[in-house]
Amino acid sequence: MKFADFIRLQAIKVDLVAEDKDSAIRELVAGLVESGDVAEGEQEGIIKAIMKREELGSTGIGRGVAVPHTKHPSVSQLIGTVGVSAEGVDFNSLDGEKVQLFFLLVSPPDRPGDHLRALENISRRLRDDTFCRFLKQAKTAEDVRQLLEEADNNQFGT
Repeated sequence: MKFADFIRLQAIKVDLVAEDKDSAIRELVAGLVESGDVAEGEQEGIIKAIMKREELGSTGIGRGVAVPHTKHPSVSQLIGTVGVSAEGVDFNSLDGEKVQLFFLLVSPPDRPGDHLRALENISRRLRDDTFCRFLKQAKTAEDVRQLLEEADNNQFGT
């Protein structure tokens, strides 16, 4: 599975202003609403579902990265977005560090395979220090799009 299969380019946020976990998730889900990929009336339900998943354990996986995700019946296919925070967000990460890179996923409950393949793709790509470093430096959504495309085309080391 490639980033192009699920990342909604119009929802990418490279200037997150959030300072905490709840605000970051709200900002990212709002991007999916603004892009037309999530119905406005479903926004709160998706945020609650993601926060409920966070209660099981932080999706802040370390090295400045978080992958908040959930399954929700309001979406018919896997969708995702990317967020970049220059300052970093306190996300209760496993390593205690602030998070600068976010990959948020929402998938339909009846498509667990897509959800797992997307998580696997993200985690594989995020093991590449160069990819992460470039993403953290992205200034525009176009910068992020280009990096995701390069990753999809295996132009990084992983």
